Amino acid sequence: MGKPTRETALLDEPEAAHQAETAALVAERGTTHGDWDAHATCVQDLKDELSTHLRKRSRPLTAMQLEALHMILHKIGRIVAGDPNFKDHWDDIAGYAKITADRL
Repeated sequence: MGKPTRETALLDEPEAAHQAETAALVAERGTTHGDWDAHATCVQDLKDELSTHLRKRSRPLTAMQLEALHMILHKIGRIVAGDPNFKDHWDDIAGYAKITADRL
C-alpha cells in the first residue's frame, strides 16, 4: 500500500476521532449498562423463556405488545448486568409499558 501521504493522513483524522468517541461512549455506558456479553446472555435467556410461554398461548400478542416486552426485557438485562440504581433503566421500562397501555 505504501506510506500514507499528507492527504490520506488528513482523511484518517475524522475516522480516528470517531473511533475515540465511540470507545469513550462504550466505556461510559459500561458503567451503567454493564458488560455487553453478560447483558446479551441475560436478555437472550429472558427472551427464550418468554418465547416458551408465548407458544402456549391461544391468542398471539400484537407486534406492538411483543416489541414492548422485548424492550422491557432489554432494560431488565441492563439492570441485571449493569447498575440497578440507574434511574433511566426503570423509567424506560415504565415508558414502554405506558406507551403500549395507551394504545390498547
